[in-house]
Amino acid sequence: MSSTVSRRSFLGGITAAVGCLTVETPAGAQTSGVARQPRPRIGLEEYDGAAKLAFNENPYGPSETVMKAMNTAFKYDNRYGYPDGNLLQELAKHHGVPADNLLLGAGSGEILQVVGRAFLGGGRKVVGVTPTFTEVYEYASGVRCESIILPLREDYGQDIGALVRTTKNNYRDVGFIYLCTPNNPTGVVVTKREVRQLLDGIPEDVPVLIDEAYHHYVDTPEYASSIPYVLEGRTVIVTRTFSKIYGLAGMRLGYAIAPKPIIDRMRPHCTGSINALVKWAGVTALGDTAAAERVRTNTLQLRRKTTAELEGLGFKVLPSETNFFMVHIRRPVPPVIDEFRTRGVFVGRPFPPMLEHLRVSVGTLDDMTRFMGAFREIVGRKPSA
Repeated sequence: MSSTVSRRSFLGGITAAVGCLTVETPAGAQTSGVARQPRPRIGLEEYDGAAKLAFNENPYGPSETVMKAMNTAFKYDNRYGYPDGNLLQELAKHHGVPADNLLLGAGSGEILQVVGRAFLGGGRKVVGVTPTFTEVYEYASGVRCESIILPLREDYGQDIGALVRTTKNNYRDVGFIYLCTPNNPTGVVVTKREVRQLLDGIPEDVPVLIDEAYHHYVDTPEYASSIPYVLEGRTVIVTRTFSKIYGLAGMRLGYAIAPKPIIDRMRPHCTGSINALVKWAGVTALGDTAAAERVRTNTLQLRRKTTAELEGLGFKVLPSETNFFMVHIRRPVPPVIDEFRTRGVFVGRPFPPMLEHLRVSVGTLDDMTRFMGAFREIVGRKPSA
């Protein structure tokens, strides 16, 4: 079952990915939505004092070597044609791809919009699932394009068979397929077997946009990056970001890896809005593998510790492969989110239709201690069945 979502399906906002959801539904399809009021502007004192567990950031920030590189790069602030540390070439070397298979963007969010600009329009649609990261659907609604959105499976995985069937049934109207793996907000991966099933099952000229923002945190051997498909010449666009494990969310740096003809089609839609500091930060972050491994180790340890505590209280936690997790609190999420905020803990927004699941980013040890203290006060123990 699927829903076709139009321009009025999404109300964007700086703190909300989905505002009010209205859907035009095929016969028999089920839909769910939530209306969400904009939150008051957060004051500096409140923001700085809060445990920030809402946006899946790296709570430790850039490494010392990255900070030093950015400080050094300040000397280029007044220049246009400044040295940039050969960021594109370093990324190409890092991934073992030619430089012309790469396109830089101001965060992977810009890259997702660029794909929309390049492949939507003329009545073409994006095919994907819900809930997932909604940037692509929001862009489609903003340019009066439609999205064909499928529900997750009962185990919260993405239904690859349904994606294949839906794409074939709408072949002439499909601009591209969107696949976020690990998926945000669930943290569940699309396995390497499922990715191949999708690529082998759809017409070969349908682009597949694969968002790998959280790939650094994956532990399961059932997962694999889709970058090798680019080298095979498949119609695949892989997006990556420096916003997560590298701690550069506020600096905005991301990129796409795709076959050259696809990159050439996307390039005219980029803004070129990446600054000197973040280019040097990116180059340095790629080389500071020890810092990335420290972040990964700390994050996974704290995720396991916190989710074990939640399960010990009787709450089910989805099996996450990311730096966040979803816990089923068996009550509506919106008032609980507000209660957390009154205690100085910011947690994730509602994700329709999973309106009893709370998404929580993994912060520092202090952050997670504050979260668990607030959780016990607000949610307590799961009611007896």
